[in-house]
Amino acid sequence: MKQIPNLFTLLNLVFGCLAIVVTLQNGIIMQYNAEGNQLLEIPEKIAWASLYIGLAAVVDFLDGFVARLFKATSPMGKQLDSLADVVSFGVAPAMIIYQFLRMSLAREEDGLNASFFWLVPVFILAAASAWRLAKFNLDDSQAYGFKGVPTPAMGLLVAALPMIYWHNDSEIVANLLLNKWFLYGLVVVLSWLMVSNLPLMALKFKDYTLKNNLPKLILLIIAGVAVWLLHWIAVPVIFVAYIILSLLFKKQH
Repeated sequence: MKQIPNLFTLLNLVFGCLAIVVTLQNGIIMQYNAEGNQLLEIPEKIAWASLYIGLAAVVDFLDGFVARLFKATSPMGKQLDSLADVVSFGVAPAMIIYQFLRMSLAREEDGLNASFFWLVPVFILAAASAWRLAKFNLDDSQAYGFKGVPTPAMGLLVAALPMIYWHNDSEIVANLLLNKWFLYGLVVVLSWLMVSNLPLMALKFKDYTLKNNLPKLILLIIAGVAVWLLHWIAVPVIFVAYIILSLLFKKQH
């Protein structure tokens, strides 16, 4: 029974591996329309990576719940959880941005032959997630507050990008996600947010008083309204709201 939580953790890792597989299976297709204009297409299977990372997040939540249920928390479980998170919320999201960056480069003249070094910066994201998780394992003061953005939060934000791209009618949003400088900037900002010491709230309830849970309730309201109005674009809105509310109410955590 003591190993059941660890099996959940390993399932988290398996979902992360599946996300990487479906991300890398996509080939960029160059076509021409009747006017002779070059079109770029990439199979939507990459959107399955969003599903697998989402499932990894569900399992990541459940393994802690199951560990407490069976009173089977252990140092090994903590380390195993971080190792799985590096794959599911570090490497897998980095590969999603890798493919978006390939799509971006492919739009440029002779872009399909661009140097591999243009793609290397995406791995900063994976390295930063590993750093963040290692730092978290060595710090026992982050039970009801975090220092830096948690790796799963970053992973879920990036996992939303394929869904935003393929389920959004805004040409501005689509072009933004295929802008290489935006993608590089996203990697830098998200990596810094993870390794920084910004005081961010944990979504755990120490008690049930309104005073101590006000920022969480505000975030919940923002999330509900954003999902209703913005659909998948709600994910980055909620992410930004989480950071802003954490900083505004930092004294509470």
